[in-house]
Amino acid sequence: MAIRVNLDVMLAKRKMKSKELAEIIGITTANLSILKSGKAKAIRFSTLDAICKALDCQPADILEYIEE
Repeated sequence: MAIRVNLDVMLAKRKMKSKELAEIIGITTANLSILKSGKAKAIRFSTLDAICKALDCQPADILEYIEE
């Protein structure tokens, strides 16, 4: 896939655990894991908004386009 998810990088920069982020944004740790691994087919804007608020970042800090 041409979209890379850098959520694990942002979590490390913010010294936050996946479980903590999942609780803050209101999704399961399993769904967050799917998103982190890049296996998700889509992400809701409301979820992306919540992640950006929780991590104090921009969508581009989490999602990156890689030309194949």
